[in-house]
Amino acid sequence: MKFALAGNPNCGKTTLFNALTGLRAQTSNYPGTTVEHRLGRFELDGESVELLDLPGFYDLNASSEDERVALDALKNGKPDGVIVVADAMNLNRSLFIIGQILEMQLPVVVALNMVDLAEAAGIRVNAATLAEELGCPVVAVVARFGRGLDELRATLRQLEISKPTNACGTCDGCRFQNRYAWADAVTSRCVHAGDGQPNIWTERLDAWFTHPIIGVVAFFAVMLAVFFLIFQIAHIPMDLIDGLFSHIGSWIAQRMPESDLRNLLVKGVIGGVGGVLVFLPQIGVLFFCLSLLEDTGYLARAAFVMDRLMRQVGLPGKAFVPLLSAHACAVPAIMATRVIEDKRDRLVTILAVPLISCSARIPVYSMLAALLFPHNAWRASLIFTGAYALGLLAAIGTALVLKRTILKGETRPLVLELPSYKQPSLRTATLMMLDRAWVFLRKAGTVILFISILLWVLATYPKSTPPPEAIALQQRAAAENSEVLKEQAERLIAHSALANSAAGRAGHWIEPVLRPLGFDWQIGIGILSSFAAREVIVSTLAVVYGVGEEAAEKDPESLYDSLRRAERSDGSKVFTTATCASLLVFYVLAMQCLSTQAITRRETNSFKWPAFQLVYMTVLAYSGSFLVYQTLRLLGAA
Repeated sequence: MKFALAGNPNCGKTTLFNALTGLRAQTSNYPGTTVEHRLGRFELDGESVELLDLPGFYDLNASSEDERVALDALKNGKPDGVIVVADAMNLNRSLFIIGQILEMQLPVVVALNMVDLAEAAGIRVNAATLAEELGCPVVAVVARFGRGLDELRATLRQLEISKPTNACGTCDGCRFQNRYAWADAVTSRCVHAGDGQPNIWTERLDAWFTHPIIGVVAFFAVMLAVFFLIFQIAHIPMDLIDGLFSHIGSWIAQRMPESDLRNLLVKGVIGGVGGVLVFLPQIGVLFFCLSLLEDTGYLARAAFVMDRLMRQVGLPGKAFVPLLSAHACAVPAIMATRVIEDKRDRLVTILAVPLISCSARIPVYSMLAALLFPHNAWRASLIFTGAYALGLLAAIGTALVLKRTILKGETRPLVLELPSYKQPSLRTATLMMLDRAWVFLRKAGTVILFISILLWVLATYPKSTPPPEAIALQQRAAAENSEVLKEQAERLIAHSALANSAAGRAGHWIEPVLRPLGFDWQIGIGILSSFAAREVIVSTLAVVYGVGEEAAEKDPESLYDSLRRAERSDGSKVFTTATCASLLVFYVLAMQCLSTQAITRRETNSFKWPAFQLVYMTVLAYSGSFLVYQTLRLLGAA
């Protein structure tokens, strides 16, 4: 059996989906579209049932991509039934789409959600009367706490085709007139609004969170607290993962004979993939916190506050949704710009979205923050906050320039529904965290693993003869029985082999261009490799700055230790304060993502705009990095 789950945005549809399916869900795109959906399973009388989570919508008129997808899934997907989630706090609005779905002659059950909040507000919805009015079952649920789910499952077992309603007819005026009139009439007969007092706490909180100045300060304070938690909470599991991969590499190095295969496993596979997986806890904590903030209703307030700023610089208020989702990935964020009706506003948002810091940048920020402040979570969180703020300011500045130059036009104001404040669901937040962590793990197990192995091959071949000075050191080490000289010789040999490899030659070729930014040819290799995926630079640096195998056997080192003691040919440190700051700015502002370029090409139906996006972001990143490095050098931080 297959059921479809439909409803307005902010009605608790995702919470109900998670409550029914748990972890038995997968996220992908609808066939032939770029709209994301989730498909889950749950048990019903011992039978496995599929649950298809449709995009949230207000109307099935199919004027947007989300509405077209939902309409197609209901008309052509042939579900065995539809679960329509209705908000008990705003039944009138939910009835609009309920009427549309009932007229499609599909088996329907209405899940009347958030009845606890409605009761607290003095709103009583008579589910039995509502079922009679609609001609379909109505089940009161509280999805956050699992209330009413057993009754909902029992109802699904006996679901039949609903009776047609007279929700709408034709009229000469507004096509919605009769449907709204029907919704109002049903609401008046089924809903009793008592003498419930207005929520004083909601009014007080909104007075602060939606204030034009205090609200903005509160937004950045909340994000700073989130980033602090990322470092403080994720520190222990990160150390455990880092130590695990270090010991695995050491164990393999001690038990395998010297060979290219051992080198591949220790430096290519374990060093490359382990260097990225160490940041998995931070990604999990970030999405856990964002899910809690969204569940409480705060993020809608943040959108309301930021709309004032965005309209001043030419971004539409609806751009807040793509900008917020860009913190996960720019690809779905660019897809989400379809909610913006004006073509100029949509194009400006598409061009600016990649500047928002996505989850792929988290490993880079974490690595550089750990190099700068290895034992200070507050300072490391300030690095994170500064990086995110720089990306946001760069996106806003880009939009301002574009709207006043090549894409002039008026910006439409935002029409936004502020949901009620709710107690967040830890279950929903946990499922969101695990879902995003699994997506990251799949990427690490495929793309990052492939690139790590490819980079190891490019960094290992063609083979070269050891330099004369290294041979001389080896001879001295043997004569004097000196481990220190032996390790120095190994480092010289490894450095020479990398410099003469295919990757080393490519790095040397671009080094003159990168030298003003404080980057050497080895960092250049990381920059080239990260065009496939930004976070790949971490695994690349783990490969190109990896310690020699003999040293690894005696003293397993983490990636951070290797990078902290990395030296240039003249003996100076590579990752100074100036270089770390320069690299941080570069990765905040640079494109470095072929997937984003591909989706920009598809969404704009032109090669011109992705090319423009690549050029302007590269120039912006180079200029910003150059300014930061040269300024810090003058201040003596190089």
